[in-house]
This record gives sequence, structure tokens and C-alpha cells, in this order.
Amino acid sequence: DYEMVVIISPDISEENLEAANGTISNFITGQGGVIEGIEKWGKRKLAYPSKNSLEGHYVLANFQMPAAAGKELESSLKISRDVLRHLLIKKD
Repeated sequence: DYEMVVIISPDISEENLEAANGTISNFITGQGGVIEGIEKWGKRKLAYPSKNSLEGHYVLANFQMPAAAGKELESSLKISRDVLRHLLIKKD
């Protein structure tokens, strides 16, 4: 079981935001994972600037996925231009 918060660039259009969420979801299900829920928290102000942005679209995802795929997911998020920050936590 995993929980992940992703902050996506505020400059992205609404349709590209949906596409970014879909890409993350497709990656999880493609690795044999099951998405339990995705909550879109909307655009919020950041505590400090990240990649020259003061705001970002927050998305919370709860899912199950094989442990080996977690590192690959994080690598994918790190190189994405649209993702400002992410935090992946393994639940107990």
C-alpha cells in the first residue's frame, strides 16, 4: 500500500493536468498496481518556491503496487517537466 502526493506545475492547462494524472495512473496499473483513490486538492500556494513556481496543483493518490515498481515510479516523476515535487510513502 502506498500514498503519494504530487505537485504539478500551475502553468499546465486543465486538459494537460488530466493527461498528467492519467499518465501516473496508467503507470501504476501497468506495473500491476491497483488505484484505491485519487483526490485532486486543486491549486494551492507553496510554502516556498519550487522550480520558480509559487503555486501548484496538488494531487493525492492511494494505491497498491509491487515494491519494485516504486523506484521506477519515482524516477519517472523526477524527470517529468510538469511535476514540481512528489512524495511517495509506503503505508504500514
